[in-house]
Amino acid sequence: MTHDAIVIGAGPNGLVAANHLIDAGWSVLVLEEQPEIGGAVRSDRSVHPDFVHDTFSTFYPLAAASRTIQGFRLEEHGLRWTHAPAVLGHPTPYGDWAILHRDRTITAALMEEQQPGDGEAWLELCAAWDEIGDALITSLLTPFPPVRGGVSTLAKLRRVGGLDFVKTLLSPVVDLADVRFTGSSPGLLLAGNAGHADIPLDAPGSGLMGLMMTMLGQTVGFPVPEGGAGMLTRAMASRLESLGGQIETSTRVAHVEVVDGRAVGVRTADGERHEARRAVIADVIATQLYGDLLAPSDVPAKIHERMQGFRLDPGTVKVDWALDGPIPWASRPPHDPGTFHVADSRLEMNVALQQVHAGHVPAQPFMLAGQMSTTDPTRSPAGTESVWAYTHVPQKTVADAGDGSVRGTWDAADAERFADRMQARIERLAPGFGSRVIARRVLGPRELEARNANLVGGAINGGTSQLQQELFFRPIPGLGRSETPVRGLYLGSASAHPGGGVHGAPGMNAARAALAHHRVDGVLEPVRGVARRALRR
Repeated sequence: MTHDAIVIGAGPNGLVAANHLIDAGWSVLVLEEQPEIGGAVRSDRSVHPDFVHDTFSTFYPLAAASRTIQGFRLEEHGLRWTHAPAVLGHPTPYGDWAILHRDRTITAALMEEQQPGDGEAWLELCAAWDEIGDALITSLLTPFPPVRGGVSTLAKLRRVGGLDFVKTLLSPVVDLADVRFTGSSPGLLLAGNAGHADIPLDAPGSGLMGLMMTMLGQTVGFPVPEGGAGMLTRAMASRLESLGGQIETSTRVAHVEVVDGRAVGVRTADGERHEARRAVIADVIATQLYGDLLAPSDVPAKIHERMQGFRLDPGTVKVDWALDGPIPWASRPPHDPGTFHVADSRLEMNVALQQVHAGHVPAQPFMLAGQMSTTDPTRSPAGTESVWAYTHVPQKTVADAGDGSVRGTWDAADAERFADRMQARIERLAPGFGSRVIARRVLGPRELEARNANLVGGAINGGTSQLQQELFFRPIPGLGRSETPVRGLYLGSASAHPGGGVHGAPGMNAARAALAHHRVDGVLEPVRGVARRALRR
């Protein structure tokens, strides 16, 4: 059967692309390898039948800030957002907490109690973000170069300090915190949020990441879909199908067919062929597109050479727990946070990330974690808690920086030993945590990739987020947009600019490019026809 567009992958980027194309009047078929849709935005009850756990990602500030996703009005298709009492908490071994609350005056007041002057400095930082944040996010999420968002950002720079603010954005997150604040809490929040990417905390780019994620938490919060992460992608799929789009699951695309330099369709693993009249959009990691789905002869040799330099982000180990009660914190937070970070200090956080980049399994892993029932009471029975935590590990392990028990092979036994290390970190902050565990699931790098082929080696961002592989360097130098060397074929995954995060930008950018190129082809085709007829005379 023929469609205007074939979308490979029913993750959030693929579903965003499909929805935008169907809004433009195209017929769209989405092909998904897994038995269910969602990519890295899914949920299940496999940890315990009474508990909902998000299989991969959990909190979605970028979705809440995304004009693309908000523009789909997914609430009309069953999506409901919910928030925890506080956005983020960082407990310390000394009994105090760094707390990010959606009410900035509460955040500032808590900081002021801990260190006079930090509250006012926090409100000043929030005011600067109010001026420029929306334009900056627009610049980051649109195709490179970001003309409209870039002009808006430049116009507002003077109001937030001009080049001094640019320096802030380009600074390592550790410098950003130390210049503006004297207490520990602001730095813990900023550095912890920078740790959501794989940029070293003492490297340029980490400041922008830390500031953006923290200010998103301050402005839109870290919301979750009521009932589980999968409700977000189900709403996208429901919208698509209500407009006539089609989705086929358990269907692995094995090859993108190219004729005369143009993508004309795909062939599935079982030999079925689907023709695409106008475009093929691939919500797959770049290595799979250029290494598996395309024939070597369909891609210029220079692209193959440059793909040798494509770098994955670190691997991931994620642990889910079903608890028979709330987390028994040694020191209760002033406001219950949905997310919490685990590291004794910014220094320990940075050491753990440096160990990962050096190929060492971290001795004291920096952990991002969540209390899901605190955020969404539908996730588990009353009085219980659905909890998760994840941390990064090397793609290729050189050694274990801890006690040597973790080999980095990431078979089931190895992953379980490392999960014990992770659980012990929470136990120190919440004595009795282990005694409340009624079920536990460990997803190491192998398991994550088995559940989603885009998560190669447990990499969750489609490639490193470090500066050498961002903007026009993503996925390789010279591309930087969704277009590929094959006409009619577009990369719409996190491997394309602007990278990872559930904001839908790679999918939207790919869909917009496909529409724009089709319009140009429609204008040029009569001209080409005249030229062909002239040549035949």
